[in-house]
Amino acid sequence: MEINVYKTCAIKPNDSLFAMIDAYIPPIPEGSIVVVTSKIISLCEGCIVPKESVSKEELVRQSADAYLDLKEPSNPHSIQITIKNNILIPTAGIDESNGEDVYILYPRDIQASAARIWEYIRARDQINALGVLITDSHTTPMRRGVTGIALGWCGFKPLYSYIGKPDCFGKPLRVTMVNILDALAASAVFCMGEGNEQTPFAIIGNAPKIEFQDRPPVLEEIDELTIPMEEDLYAPLLKNGAWVFNK
Repeated sequence: MEINVYKTCAIKPNDSLFAMIDAYIPPIPEGSIVVVTSKIISLCEGCIVPKESVSKEELVRQSADAYLDLKEPSNPHSIQITIKNNILIPTAGIDESNGEDVYILYPRDIQASAARIWEYIRARDQINALGVLITDSHTTPMRRGVTGIALGWCGFKPLYSYIGKPDCFGKPLRVTMVNILDALAASAVFCMGEGNEQTPFAIIGNAPKIEFQDRPPVLEEIDELTIPMEEDLYAPLLKNGAWVFNK
């Protein structure tokens, strides 16, 4: 697998995302996956809130699908634990870094953004087998440091199933599936960086286990990626939280 990253200018609110794609992403070969950090999509879509207009705690609670309602800080850093777009994530994904006196929210509709990028590049470069991956940084409980996570995608299947395939001793596997999206996101975000690298685009080539599709994912495929809280391996922890769900 090969990953190439692309440096851009400093992207400002309401810049044209497609102008940035044309300026900095070269023609894409067949069978590639284009990776775009969610933050530049948010900036281009104007998904920002001036810091003087609202407190971060209030904005997080407004933006989250659910948040833990705790009387005291939930961790040593007073960071709110939330659920956003079926992802357990701090502060509903709201970010202050690389924004000037603004809070940067998630894109309005991440799957729609991925589909628009996919359609645009396929038409621009006259290619068929193309994937698009929208990423963010994420923390892992009880681990220091951040890794990449996928927020949205288009053009390829998100899971690779080993169910029914043999292990090293010929026994059929019963439940194992590979989350292709997050595996690719972790690799790409590592190469793209977290600081002032200014490399929000990457192209992944020759990734294994990819099955390209000639359409955006349907709702059933999007739902298949997520696990209800009650069925999750970590349900004993998740279900006992003092969650407040926003309607």
